[in-house]
Amino acid sequence: MIRRMKVLGSVSELADNVAKKAQWLSPTVTRLTVGLVFFWSGWGKLNDLGQVIEFFTSLGLPAPAFQALLASTTELVCGGLLILGLGTRLAAVPLIITMIVAIRTALWDQVEGVSSLVGLLEFAYIALLLWLATHGAGPLSIDALLVRGRQATAPTGQLALGQRA
Repeated sequence: MIRRMKVLGSVSELADNVAKKAQWLSPTVTRLTVGLVFFWSGWGKLNDLGQVIEFFTSLGLPAPAFQALLASTTELVCGGLLILGLGTRLAAVPLIITMIVAIRTALWDQVEGVSSLVGLLEFAYIALLLWLATHGAGPLSIDALLVRGRQATAPTGQLALGQRA
């Protein structure tokens, strides 16, 4: 029994060590996946803006041409920023708003309760974007390079912007 406990402890410790070394993977894969989805969605919408305007008109949205251009551009630009890991926390916010609007305007008739709401792909994007907004882009990003640069140039004894004591 004691030997099994030691083996389980060793396996658990190994799993923890591997997980700690791979912590860069979660934000990187999340950021790239979500960024690519939004970038290509925005690109496609901007290249067929007439169809998007038509769809927004069918939903009864006010100023459908403006909103179609705004949503498409937001997806393209913010998706690109996520791919680069540049301004990730800020770029996630307009995409979250876009997904909330999409759910409320185009998908609300599919929502019958919490389970159907969280089952929507758009809700999954909101969850992933919220995670990126609160946790950041991760170490393989331009955001991380900028933080490292600020820390390297901060005067001794002072904290760089965004660094915690």
